[in-house]
Amino acid sequence: MIYPPVTHADSLPGMPKGLDPNGPLRIAYLTYRGKPHVGGQGVYTRHLTKALVDLGHDVEVFGGQPYPVLDERITLTKLPSLDLFNDHYPGRFPAFWEFKTREDFLEVGVFSTGVFPEPLAFSARVHRHLVPRAGEFDLIHDNQCLGWGIKKLEKVIPTIVTLHHPITRDRALEMKAAPNLYKRLSIGRWYSFVKMQGKVASQMPRVVVVSENSINDIHTDMGVDLDRMRLVPVGVDPDLFTPLPDVKRRAGRLITTASADVALKGLAYLIEAMVKLRNEGRDISLTIIGRPKPGKSMDLIDRYDLHPHIEFVSGVSDERIVELYAEAELAVVPSLYEGFSLPAIEAMCTGTPLVATDGGALPEVTGIDGETVFRCAAGDVNSLARSIRQALDSPEARASIGAAGRQRVTERWSWRHCAELTVDQYREVLSMPENVQKLERNGRL
Repeated sequence: MIYPPVTHADSLPGMPKGLDPNGPLRIAYLTYRGKPHVGGQGVYTRHLTKALVDLGHDVEVFGGQPYPVLDERITLTKLPSLDLFNDHYPGRFPAFWEFKTREDFLEVGVFSTGVFPEPLAFSARVHRHLVPRAGEFDLIHDNQCLGWGIKKLEKVIPTIVTLHHPITRDRALEMKAAPNLYKRLSIGRWYSFVKMQGKVASQMPRVVVVSENSINDIHTDMGVDLDRMRLVPVGVDPDLFTPLPDVKRRAGRLITTASADVALKGLAYLIEAMVKLRNEGRDISLTIIGRPKPGKSMDLIDRYDLHPHIEFVSGVSDERIVELYAEAELAVVPSLYEGFSLPAIEAMCTGTPLVATDGGALPEVTGIDGETVFRCAAGDVNSLARSIRQALDSPEARASIGAAGRQRVTERWSWRHCAELTVDQYREVLSMPENVQKLERNGRL
């Protein structure tokens, strides 16, 4: 193992006197984009915070739009942005009467230079809001914002961050897919906030990462020291994401999750594989958990007249998502890169056989080809079509892989386990001498 193992709180000789090594903690949890439909960060926020409360801790979430969906026991403090990237008018420019704070001017100023502004602007808002409340919290947990305001907050309140995967990989794949030099330059400028995130992460005392693959990539791409990072895998609720034997699977039905039509998620490759299979005379249909958005995938759907065979589903309950998995013969994760992949383990947990690429951490998550997953090469339409074809033609293999996939997930990942390991990291960070001093200054000891 290339990074230090988890150290449990009750074995830490440096735990500050006056702070119960096993007692409840008061946590300020930060998420600049926290709603589940925006992707894995929203799912992580919803389930980790609930699991922390289940363990007896007090959590207050500070979030920007789109606001997270939380357990009723958790307080949500809204820090509204100008919501420049809302679902109805993404990339809009606000009217003058919408400017109410200096952070609003910062947000638009950064946006006007062609850079994604939300991490920087949110970090400034939460810094202004939390500094006067420093005495109310033991610790801040930042969910991949990593703006300059987080670095400043860490000087006042002990802080830990989660970095799911390096956004450098998103940037590289988007630039590779760009049609011309102008577009590549524009993408590079848009993602320039990643440099800030790398610098902030490199100065955090602890960075929680969800896979070994992401640890290596964050170290390589963002320069974060290995000894600052710890592996804490995410989870799934096996009682919710469970097989539904009474629901009949629909022949030829595939299901995938696409929170955004970006190169990283590989949706275009799945649509092209679907076209190839339909040209063979197969009655293939696809459910996409997500919203239809302009981009390459929608262009392909239009070009091949696939609208009658593709269904977009969004804004439904987790229970309905489980039913959608139960109706599908195969779940597909066509991503070019994943730092972990919650959709993969959720699909596997339902017993739905999974076709997944070898992008990023997916092999680490999904297991062995032919035993717990049908594996294919990332970014290869022929390989993806071949794996789907093999799975559709092998009902015995589908049944075996579906059952083995669920067993793999239930034995390894749960949100409670994720929360327990996260709390171990909280307590280790709180035992650091510089953080003991912060707790004393803030009156927490």
